[in-house]
Amino acid sequence: MGGQRLLDAITFDIRRGERVGLLGQSGSGKSLTASAALGLAPREARLTGRIRLNGLDVTTTHVLSRPRQARAAMVTQDTQAALNPLTTIGYQMEQPLRRRGLSRRAAQDEARVLLDRVGLPDPDQMLRRCSPELSGGQRQRVCIAMALAADAPLIVADEPTTALDVITQAQVLRVLDQVTRAPGGPGLLFITHDLHAAAHLCDRALVIEGGRIIEDGPMAQLLAAPETDYARLLVAAAERCGIHCQAVHG
Repeated sequence: MGGQRLLDAITFDIRRGERVGLLGQSGSGKSLTASAALGLAPREARLTGRIRLNGLDVTTTHVLSRPRQARAAMVTQDTQAALNPLTTIGYQMEQPLRRRGLSRRAAQDEARVLLDRVGLPDPDQMLRRCSPELSGGQRQRVCIAMALAADAPLIVADEPTTALDVITQAQVLRVLDQVTRAPGGPGLLFITHDLHAAAHLCDRALVIEGGRIIEDGPMAQLLAAPETDYARLLVAAAERCGIHCQAVHG
């Protein structure tokens, strides 16, 4: 982009139900990698190689032109921007469900099921509310429910817990864990600089530095025996802050 190589030889795959943490400092290429996977890379960026979703090559296909089964869903940290404040949660939940061919009544029923699945009490009341009436944690869970409504094979979660308090962070991580563990659940690309959060959620770790993947392996292996200098610094920095990271998922 602009004659500068921002990502170099990025290679990884994510299976349905697999949770992969993409770890790195600001400017390392995490969000640009996510944008490419989502079909939202900057217009001036030139992509080489291949991006496949559900076996379909979508390297040069804008997200709006991709078939539904080859679209990734996104969950961001900025839930206020992700949700329309002027329409109800119910209306916004219905849209991806109607695009899947559900009738309006069936879409409303499925929206209730999904809101309940992400741990939001009283789904009927939630469907009637607008996003400014919700807390940050509630909005984030609505966004996860909307990602599930799209029935995407992959959810890209870009720093989804950064703006939340620690209790709400734990709740959102638990929801992401539950929905990806469910039979037929989507794969998850969890982009974060928070090693502690990634350790509790992810099966596998990708460490990115300077636009290159420098480490790819089980999360437990990264925490116990990081192979690169940068990964060792990442783990050591967490420990210096008094954060003991341990992979706790099954």
